[in-house]
Amino acid sequence: MIAWLRILAGLGVVALVTPVLFAWQVVAVALGGNGSGATRLWHRMVIRLLGYRIHVHGQMSAKRPLLIVANHISWTDIMVMGSIADVYFISKSELAGWPIIGYLARWQRTIFVERERKGKSAEQAGEIGQRLAKGDPMVLFAEGTTHDGNRIAPFKSSLFGAASIAIATGEVETVHIQPVAIAYTRLHGMPMGRQHRSHVAWIGDSTLVPHIKDLLGEGGIDVEVHFGEPIEFGPGASRKAIAAEVERQVRAMMVAALADPKK
Repeated sequence: MIAWLRILAGLGVVALVTPVLFAWQVVAVALGGNGSGATRLWHRMVIRLLGYRIHVHGQMSAKRPLLIVANHISWTDIMVMGSIADVYFISKSELAGWPIIGYLARWQRTIFVERERKGKSAEQAGEIGQRLAKGDPMVLFAEGTTHDGNRIAPFKSSLFGAASIAIATGEVETVHIQPVAIAYTRLHGMPMGRQHRSHVAWIGDSTLVPHIKDLLGEGGIDVEVHFGEPIEFGPGASRKAIAAEVERQVRAMMVAALADPKK
């Protein structure tokens, strides 16, 4: 009963506050801003309703252009990253068609990519490159899909080409690529084991609504976000080599976080 009350209360708050924040962003954009304060507040609201406690290690680089490259465990990764920094996301195209969530993603100026259509990679990287050149910090989940939170899959290098395109605009000389590791480490204060992390992970074709219900009813999850040192991507840099190095650093930070979860 308590879980259902928590769920209903949380959904009610989101339903009431979201239109207000949307109006705030519309006005901000009309006045020449980007409305990022509204979206960041929305992410913080959702994180609080989920009962997540975020522990940040390091900080987002102040250098621009900035491409943040992270591992991917759940849809909540977006809320976690969006609650601690003013960033914009690169997401799979299917998300654009989801009820409510797709609308919110468009509201937050997400770039949607069709990862399975290789012929679209150059066009999609071009859009990302333009946004980078304009100074928007973009978040790329380079595995291409979510995983169980116990491991990291090989990073796909195709969208790292956006860094080359940003440089090709002539507006910037270097793109900074920052590795970030996201790790869900504790449930109600107790370290999660491998079997417990599936509670947080949202993988593949899993149904979203039951997962949201379970998270709202449970609460009490600790998540660590580790910012690594930015890597410079200059003219002539190899996107495959950079992708491999970023993957190595993200994996090392995640392994360390899971081995020694901080309270």
